[in-house]
Amino acid sequence: MSLKALIEKGFVFFDGAMGTMLQEKGLQPGEIPEAWNEEHAEIIIEIHRSYYDSGANIATANTFGANPIKTSNYKAYITSAICNAKKAKYSNEQFVALDIGPTGKLLKPLGDLDFEKAYDAFSEVVKCGVEAGADLILIETMNDPYEMKAAVLAAKEHSKLPVFATFVLDERGKTITGCDVPSMIALLEGLGVDALGVNCSLGAKQLKSFLPQLLKYSSVPVIVNPNAGMPMVFDNKTVFDSTPEDFVREMKEIALAGARILGGCCGTTPSHIKALIEKLKGTTPKPIEEKEISIVSSYAKSCEFGEKVILIGERINPTGKPKLKAALRENNIDYLVGEALGQEENGANMLDVNVGLPEIDEKNVLQKAIKEIQSVTTLPLQIDTSNKEALECAMRIYNGKPLVNSVNGEKSSMEAVFPLLKKYGGMVVALTLDEKGIPETAKERFEIAKKIIKEAQKYGIKKKDIIFDTLCLTVSSNMKAPSVTLDAMKMIKEKLGAKVSLGISNISFGLPKRDFVNSTFFTMALTLGLDAVIMNPYSEEMMKAYYSFNALSEKDLACENYICFASDITNESTPLDTTKLSLQRAIEKGLKSEAKDIATMMLSSCLPLEIVSEHIIPALNKVGSDYEDGRVYLPQLLMSAEAATEAFSVVKNSMSDENETINGEVIIATVKGDIHDIGKNIVKVILQNYGFKVYDLGKDVSPEEILSATKKYSAKIVGLSALMTTTVTAMENTIKLIKQNSPDVKIMVGGAVLNESYALKIGADKYAKDAMDAVRFAQEIYKK
Repeated sequence: MSLKALIEKGFVFFDGAMGTMLQEKGLQPGEIPEAWNEEHAEIIIEIHRSYYDSGANIATANTFGANPIKTSNYKAYITSAICNAKKAKYSNEQFVALDIGPTGKLLKPLGDLDFEKAYDAFSEVVKCGVEAGADLILIETMNDPYEMKAAVLAAKEHSKLPVFATFVLDERGKTITGCDVPSMIALLEGLGVDALGVNCSLGAKQLKSFLPQLLKYSSVPVIVNPNAGMPMVFDNKTVFDSTPEDFVREMKEIALAGARILGGCCGTTPSHIKALIEKLKGTTPKPIEEKEISIVSSYAKSCEFGEKVILIGERINPTGKPKLKAALRENNIDYLVGEALGQEENGANMLDVNVGLPEIDEKNVLQKAIKEIQSVTTLPLQIDTSNKEALECAMRIYNGKPLVNSVNGEKSSMEAVFPLLKKYGGMVVALTLDEKGIPETAKERFEIAKKIIKEAQKYGIKKKDIIFDTLCLTVSSNMKAPSVTLDAMKMIKEKLGAKVSLGISNISFGLPKRDFVNSTFFTMALTLGLDAVIMNPYSEEMMKAYYSFNALSEKDLACENYICFASDITNESTPLDTTKLSLQRAIEKGLKSEAKDIATMMLSSCLPLEIVSEHIIPALNKVGSDYEDGRVYLPQLLMSAEAATEAFSVVKNSMSDENETINGEVIIATVKGDIHDIGKNIVKVILQNYGFKVYDLGKDVSPEEILSATKKYSAKIVGLSALMTTTVTAMENTIKLIKQNSPDVKIMVGGAVLNESYALKIGADKYAKDAMDAVRFAQEIYKK
């Protein structure tokens, strides 16, 4: 029976943990688990067989860390791992998954790993796994949607195997980069994965709370592979607090709610999986249903069409904008970034990005613009271009599921756009015109919409991923133009059940006081169910219409948004002028070059220490506070830190050495056996920007090396990181060694496998849940 048929038939079961099972078999801290595929093949086969014997359908090959970024021996590890798992099989309802874990690095702009380099690494893994005979690809334990996208593209472009994808969530239901469940699902379904869900990081009880969102948004089978509860140390070993009985109790609820593919992660054993399968015998899973939700996303935010009208900021489009045209010709991307931030502040939900000028390299400029804009805002973007090559390059590097503007009823247009939409995922604006031009009647525009839907289905593109623009023609030259546009829109909404959008401004072309006409036409469209509008967020008249309509149509609880808008109506709404920013504002927005330039100018009238204490540090404190409260996410925190670094580098050059203030010194390291340094690197950057001198010892650092550093440097704090359950014992051993020999040094720890009670149990002085928590602890220690 095929895997697809098995999933359609009923529940499908993954195996459980590999790492903790290997620990029981003798894997030592610092050993590479994947090396056991060759050195102890019989043990690996035995573990796979034990999971198959428990009833598991899918054995996850021991390839989680086998990629060219982590090890040069990845090919041998993958080949032997797949071979071992296949040797353990004895039924046609048993399958082997090529397990692809994260690279351990952050992708640009947050880290130093290029998107295409990550893609290349994953491609090598996929090709090797396919050649070795894997039955499916499991991309798991992903924290960053951008890295997830690179891995999924590699899997889809180098294999025909089913692709499953799971990600990790913190207690707030977000990944480390701030991605929420709807945004990740939008990305993954757009890329065409065969199943998706969550794994690791938390136990079944904790992950269960995020299941309603997973089931609400996912149209493919949902996977839940939790840890066996939360970790703790017992008899110098990492163990988990959930027994098979506890695990099964929670997992049965998860299964009955609608999850279809179930298994375990860290700490789960064949006993856990066997108990789960026995508990669900005779139980029929809920059917997998297509969710008719139209959604686009960035790496952190999603826009769901149909709840409220989506406001798409139109200002990054050179048509009729001489300043923007000049900026594009001068390659001044900072101007575009300023427009993006200004529109966000004025209430835009999404941003149109169009850089089409005949005299520039649109492909390269569009990519650069998208990368820079996504580095400072979480708003989803509308990629606006008629250049097929530029569109493909932009969709490939976009971090999320974009809106594409546009396709139309011409055969050549659909042939160019639909394959890209199918490959990279996205929604598309469909213009109701064809080879004959823009029809004069609403009925003809409606017929073009039907044709577009029919053609899209041939490419596997669903109606929910198409939003129709029935085209505004100027009323001053055709009095019937508004009614034709609105009638066509109404027909598409009512008869096709599709979403509709309008670019409003053309309706008033050639008329005085255009905002009066635009806002009234906007209101007329709103009453007919408009789903999205491309508009100028700086237009007071348009925003008045928007907030008033929501208040009058039960879309604004207690009129809160209207009241907030009306209270600020006297404030002038203008584009964000990056030439008039304060240093604190530039840092808060993550504008690196502006922060550097402003700091340079301030040195002519301010003392260096004054700039640091009254501008740089308050900006970092504001962003840090917003991060802790969940108002900004890790990318913004890091971009702000980089902007502060640029400003501080200027100020530092004007300081004499004796005047340079260091708030304290901190030693940081990833413990022995652990080659992941994402968390450590983030903490390093943030600590440095709060004035701490950081001694970074790197990754896979022995307890003895870390102890030696405490003797060498005068640091009062050591920060230890571990992301693998197999290396937490190394962390405990390091803590013991430091406490015995450098008892005055305080130790803070962090990592995905830790929690506060566990950290205190292994002797740490502080569990830092994130980078800002580490800063607060360091400040507290050095104040004492």
